[in-house]
Amino acid sequence: MDKQISETQATGSELHARLAALKAAEPGLRACDLAQRLEVSEAELLAARTGDGVMRLSEDWHALVNALPELGRVMALTRNEHAVHEKHGTYSDIRLMKAHGLVLDPEIDLRLFFNRWSFAFAVEEEVKSGLRRSLQVFDRSGTAVHKVYTAPDSDPGQFWRVVERLKAPDQTPAIAVGEPYREKPELPDGEIDVEALRTAWDDLKDTHDFRTLLQKHRVGRLQALRLTGPGYASRLPEGAFRRALQLAAERQVPIMIFVGSHGVIQIHGGPVTNLRETGSWFNVLDADFNLHLHEPGIASTWQVRKPTSDGRVTSIEAYDTEGRQVVQMFGVRKPGVPEREDWRQLVADLMEELAE
Repeated sequence: MDKQISETQATGSELHARLAALKAAEPGLRACDLAQRLEVSEAELLAARTGDGVMRLSEDWHALVNALPELGRVMALTRNEHAVHEKHGTYSDIRLMKAHGLVLDPEIDLRLFFNRWSFAFAVEEEVKSGLRRSLQVFDRSGTAVHKVYTAPDSDPGQFWRVVERLKAPDQTPAIAVGEPYREKPELPDGEIDVEALRTAWDDLKDTHDFRTLLQKHRVGRLQALRLTGPGYASRLPEGAFRRALQLAAERQVPIMIFVGSHGVIQIHGGPVTNLRETGSWFNVLDADFNLHLHEPGIASTWQVRKPTSDGRVTSIEAYDTEGRQVVQMFGVRKPGVPEREDWRQLVADLMEELAE
């Protein structure tokens, strides 16, 4: 056992040295870019830094989430390969079940899937603005699930008091990652009962039931959009998601923007204002909400209609080349309230404009 620990520590030390050399040579690289260049996961990089500004946290996910309100105002970050969602606010109105959880703060709105959480770290690192502190969660492949950054004026003592309670007994500077999470394989198109799928779609009463519908029919999300056809989903031209954001900003229509990792869905609800293009990224850069959308990663965009007990609900959804959802947009709506007329008009105008 001692030999195994020694070998693990040696591996972690080697990775730590390679990381330090790469950061010195190219100081502008993001954490995910550093990991890619070193051909390891982001979580493995952090584990290698254990004891050097990084502390491993226990896998008590309920305790971690319940401690987040103590950090005060923070920035919550959830990303996938092609979209980054950053929201400033506090963690409140937390509702936890065994494998799932909700955060329903007016600003930070999350859906949590704990069965896909595997590693967590407390991180303190030097950045241009000074010392930055965060709690970071990763899935079994070492891919980031969710990150929480403290504000520049936050109390460092409070952060470390929370971390000390969450600290893992094992602080070995290495972890063993596994295979990435995979959705259950969908059936081939020819084996899908499309009429039964459309019937089940017509019977929806809540948009939250759509995932259950997909699982029951063993159909992928994008596959369902393709197969059900007009009346259910319509494919839009390239650049449609950007144009929908521009119309929402011009008209100040409150929207909901969803971005999901493997273990968290993060939601913005409200207007967007400051849109900016930076290289291949299209961004929302508002005071309390940032969206960074890597447009070359979007392979298709769709208008999707779902019935609910409150009437039809319409979304604009973007997918990558592997059929994974990148980002999703609705008009702001609460259960029991019909879809906003200004959002419906925006979508109608968007469809008319794109058809020209």
